[in-house]
Amino acid sequence: MTDKKRILLIDNEAGLCRMMEQILIDHGYLARAYTSPQKAVEEFKPSAWDLVITDIKMPGMSGLEVLQNIKEQSRDMPVIMITAYATVDMSIQALRKGAYDMLTKPFEPEELIYRVKNALQQSHLLEENRELRKELQGKFHFDNIIGASDALKNILGKVEKVAVRDTSVLITGESGSGKEIIAQAIHYNSPRHEKKFVAINCGALPETLLESELFGFKKGAFTGAKESRHGLLEAADGGTLFLDEVGNLPMNVQKTLLRFLQEKEFLRLGDTTPTRVDVRVLSATNTDLKQAVKNGEFREDLFYRLNVVNIHLPSLRERRDDIPLLAAHFIHLQNQKFNTTVKGFEKDALQMLSDFDWPGNIRQLRNVIEACMAMVGEDYICRETLEQFIEIEHSGERSPEVSADAGELPFNAALEQFEADLLKRLLRKHGGAIDLAAREAGMNLATMYRKIKRYGIRKEDYC
Repeated sequence: MTDKKRILLIDNEAGLCRMMEQILIDHGYLARAYTSPQKAVEEFKPSAWDLVITDIKMPGMSGLEVLQNIKEQSRDMPVIMITAYATVDMSIQALRKGAYDMLTKPFEPEELIYRVKNALQQSHLLEENRELRKELQGKFHFDNIIGASDALKNILGKVEKVAVRDTSVLITGESGSGKEIIAQAIHYNSPRHEKKFVAINCGALPETLLESELFGFKKGAFTGAKESRHGLLEAADGGTLFLDEVGNLPMNVQKTLLRFLQEKEFLRLGDTTPTRVDVRVLSATNTDLKQAVKNGEFREDLFYRLNVVNIHLPSLRERRDDIPLLAAHFIHLQNQKFNTTVKGFEKDALQMLSDFDWPGNIRQLRNVIEACMAMVGEDYICRETLEQFIEIEHSGERSPEVSADAGELPFNAALEQFEADLLKRLLRKHGGAIDLAAREAGMNLATMYRKIKRYGIRKEDYC
C-alpha cells in the first residue's frame, strides 16, 4: 500500500468540485476542493499537497494567476489546468507558465484519473532524481577522507575490498571518529551507489518511535496512525541503510531486524502481510557489543549477522600524524563557507593541536576549529585563541579533580572517574548547558544524559 496522495481542487463550479472530489476519493486519493481561487492560494502550503488541479476561467482570479502563485511557492508542484475553451494559444501560455497538463471539459472520470496518475508519477521521478543528484554531489570517494597515516591507509584498503561485496559490515570506534563517513565510503563505492544511503541514529530516538521509524506502520496500528507510512527500510530499497549506535536498539526492534536480515522481509507495525525490500545494512557502535551480548543486552544471533565484517576505526590520538591534515581541511571548508582567508595555525598552536588527546575525536577537532575561526581576526590561529576551546590538561596530565589515589584504582574505575570529572568541568564551563557540554565532549545528547545518570552527576556538582 502506498501513502495517499493529497490533491487540491480549485473550480468556481461547486458541482464540478464535488464530482471531482468524490472521484478522487473513490480512487484512493485525499482531495479537498475550493470554489474560491483567492482563498485556495491564500491557504496554499507546498508541504500539504502533491498535486493541484485548477480551472482556467474563474471570476476574481484566473487559473493562470493561480498557476503563477503556486509556482512561485513551489516550482516543482505539478498543476493540471481544466478548461472548456481550450485554444492552442491558451495551452501554450499555460505550459510556459509551468502547467503539467491540460484537461478539457467535459471529461470522463477515467480521463481525470489517468491524467492525475501521470502527473504524480512524473513528480515522483523528479523528486527521486533531485535526491539522487544531491547525494551524488556529496559523493564520498576515498580521496575525500583526509589523512595519510598507516592506520587510515589500512582501513581504506579494507573498505575498498568490502565495498564491492554485498555483505553486512559493523564499524566500531570511539564517538566522533568518522564511522558514518566510512559507511558512506562503502556505499558510494559499491554497486548500490546510484541508490539511496539512509542513516538513522538508534540512540537519538525513543524506543516507541524507533520501531515505526525503521519499519513503518499500517493505518490504525496505534492511536494517531491515520494513514499508512513507509519506514526507512523501504526508503532505502535498492540502497544502503546505516544504523548508527546500533547497540542502543531495544530487544523488540532487534528481533524484527534479525528477521529482516535472515528473510529479507519484515512486518510493518499493525500489518499482517510481509514487505520485501533489497537493502544492504551497515552498522556502527562506540560500545562493546560482545560485552552487551554477555550482559544479555544485545542478541548474539543479531550481533553475528551485523558483524560479518568488522572495521575498527582508530581514535584521533592514535593517528596524530593526520591532525595537521584534518585541521587544514576544516580551515579550507570554513574559508569557503564564510569567504575568509585564514591560512592555518601558528607553530606553537599547531603543536598544541597535535599534543591534545581529542576525546571527541574528529568531530571535536572540527568544532574547535570552527570556534577558533569565529574568533580569529588574523591570518593564523594562535595558541591563545586555541586555549579558549581546549584544555591541555586532558592530554595526559592528571585532572586536578581526580583524587590523588586514582592511580591506585583499577584501570576501568580510574577511567570512569576521569570521565565523570571531565563531564562536570564541561558542564560548569557551559553554565549547565548539557547540549553544549555534549558537543565539546563529542557525544550526542542521548549518550550525555545516560552518562550523567550513570555517574550520578547532580546539578549542584556543576552549578
